[in-house]
Amino acid sequence: MEENKVQAEEPQVEATVETPAVEEPKKKVLNASVESGFDWDAFENDDVYGDEDKAKVAQMYDQTLSKVVENDVVEGVVTSISKREVIVNIGYKSEGVIMAPEFRYNPELKVGDKVEVFVETAEDRKGQLVLSHKKARALRSWDMVNEAFNNNEIVKGYVKTRTKGGMIVDIFGIEAFLPGSQIDVKPIRDYDQFVDTTMDFKIVKINQEFRNVVVSHKALIEAELEQQKSEIISKLEKGQVLEGTVKNITSYGVFVDLGGVDGLIHITDLSWGRINHPEEVVKLDEKIRVVILDFDESKKRIALGLKQLTVHPWDALDPNLKVGDKVKGKVVLIADYGAFVEIEPGVEGLIHVSEMSWSPRLRIAQDFLKVGDEVEAQILTLDREEKKMSLGLKQLVPNPWENIREKYPVGSKHTATVRNITNFGVFAELEEGIEGLVHISDISWTKIKHPSEFVQPGEKIDVVILDFDEENHKLSLGHKQLLPNPWDEIESKFAVGTIVEGKVVSVGEKDAVIALSDNVEAICFARELVKEDGTVPVAGETLPFKVIELRRSTKKIVVSHVKTYAAEATKAEKPASEADNTKKAVKKINSNIEKTTLGDIDALAALKDKLEKGE
Repeated sequence: MEENKVQAEEPQVEATVETPAVEEPKKKVLNASVESGFDWDAFENDDVYGDEDKAKVAQMYDQTLSKVVENDVVEGVVTSISKREVIVNIGYKSEGVIMAPEFRYNPELKVGDKVEVFVETAEDRKGQLVLSHKKARALRSWDMVNEAFNNNEIVKGYVKTRTKGGMIVDIFGIEAFLPGSQIDVKPIRDYDQFVDTTMDFKIVKINQEFRNVVVSHKALIEAELEQQKSEIISKLEKGQVLEGTVKNITSYGVFVDLGGVDGLIHITDLSWGRINHPEEVVKLDEKIRVVILDFDESKKRIALGLKQLTVHPWDALDPNLKVGDKVKGKVVLIADYGAFVEIEPGVEGLIHVSEMSWSPRLRIAQDFLKVGDEVEAQILTLDREEKKMSLGLKQLVPNPWENIREKYPVGSKHTATVRNITNFGVFAELEEGIEGLVHISDISWTKIKHPSEFVQPGEKIDVVILDFDEENHKLSLGHKQLLPNPWDEIESKFAVGTIVEGKVVSVGEKDAVIALSDNVEAICFARELVKEDGTVPVAGETLPFKVIELRRSTKKIVVSHVKTYAAEATKAEKPASEADNTKKAVKKINSNIEKTTLGDIDALAALKDKLEKGE
C-alpha cells in the first residue's frame, strides 16, 4: 500500500506526450496533414513509426502511469466534484468516478483533497477505472475507530437516521450509536433536526466483541464549557454584578447562564417577599442582572442573588411605625402555632395563636385564618435590627375578662355551649373568649364514669358560676348545683338503723345489689344476705333490710338482711363506752403477755397500768 501511495504522489502527465526525435520529412508530413485535415484512416494504415519506435514510445508512456492492482486501497486526488459524482485521479491512464453519496459524511470535500479509494476494476468494458471510497473506508474503518478512540481524537460523522433512544451515525463507514442524552448539554425535543447532518463526535465506548461503537457530541461541548467555566470562574469576585440569561427554572431556584458557566439563584434569594415558585419572579430566556454571592472554583458552583440588588424592605420601612400601631396585611403562611402576615413586600409579622382570641382554650391558627386573608392587626413588638415583628388580632376587640365579675358574678346562672370534652370535665363557652370548666364532679350528683355519658360537644348546658381566676383567665362552672341533691332526702329517708323493703337485683360472690325505693341502690355483703333458714336469696326476691351504713361522701348505702331477724338486732345497739374499750384492750394485752418474751414484760406491764388508769 505504501508503494501505491508513492506512485499516487508522482507528477501527473499532460495530455500531450513528448515523442522521440524522428526524421524531418515525416514531421513535415504530419504538419501538412494537420493543416490540410488529418486522415486518421491513412495514418493508421501508414507506417509513421517503425515497430522499434512504437515500442520505445509505449515504454515511455507506461513509465508515466501508476501501477494499479485491483482490490487494493490507494490514495487519489479529487479533481472534480458535482452533485452526482466525484472524479478522483490515482495516477492511472484514466480517472475514476465515485458516486457523490459516498462522501456525504464529509460535506467540506473540495478539489485537491486526498482521499483513499478501493480499486474495484482497473478497466471495465468501457475502459473506465472503477473506484469506491466507501469500500476503502470499510476496509480500514475498524482500525481507524480504535485508533481514534485510543488517541482521544475528534472524528466527523454523518447522522444517517433516528432510532429508539438516539441516532445512527456513520463513522469511518461504521454505524455508531449516538444516545439522545449525548447529543447536547441541553435537552433535545426534536431529534429529526440532526438527520442528514455532519457533526463532530468523540468515541466514548467500543465493544470489541460485537463491534459496537458509541459516540457523543455532548462530551465535546462539555469539554469546551469546562474550559470556559475555568476561565470565567477565575475572574469572578464576590459582590460582582453580571448579566445572564435564565436557562432553567426549578421549584427550588433558577439556573442562569453567565456566558458559558451556570449559576444558581436559590428561591430564597429571588425576592425579599415570600414566593411559592420562581416563575412568579422570572421567565425562561429572560435576561437579568445578578450579584455573585459565593462560588466554589473547584466544584464549578456559583451562588447568585437577585433580591440583593434592591434595598431591603425593612430598611425602607416607615420609620414612624411603632408598637401599638394598627397595620393591614395579607396572610402568606399558616402554621399550627401562628400565621405570618406580609404588611409590605418582604416585611412580615407573626400573629401567634395565643394572640388571635381572648379564649384560653388551646386552638390552632387554621381555626382563625387561612392563606390569602386580608387582616388588620396591632403591632405588639418591633425589632428593626433583627427584622422581626409580632402582631395581635385580639387586641383590636375588647377583652371580655376585664369586667368578668360584673357580667358573670359568682352564683349567677347561665346557658353555655359545650366546646370540648375531656376525661376530667367539660369546657363550656359562655361567649366568644370566655370559657369555663365544669369538672366531672360538678356535672351530676350521681357518679358517672365519663362526661360524654351526660353531654356531647355542641350541646347547650345550664351552668352556675362557682369561682374565678382572672389572671389566668380561668372560670370554674358547675351543673349539678342547679339540681337538688338527692342525698339530702336519702339521709332522712334511709337513716342508719331503718328497716326498709328491698329487691335483690344481682348476687355476686362477695356482695349483692339491692334496689330500694325511689331508684336508690344499696350494697349487701354476702354474710349479711343469708336468710333465717340458711339459704341465700336469688335475684328478684324482695326482703326486709336494715340500713347499717350511710356514706354521703362516696354515695354508698350498706344494708343487712341478717340483722332484721337476729336476736341482737332487736336490742338497741349502743355505742361502746371508753371503759368498755379499755377493758377490751387490757384483755387483749393479758392474752399477749403469755406470748411475749421476758424482755417485753416490763414494757407491757407499764402499758397495762396506763390503760387501767384510763390514760
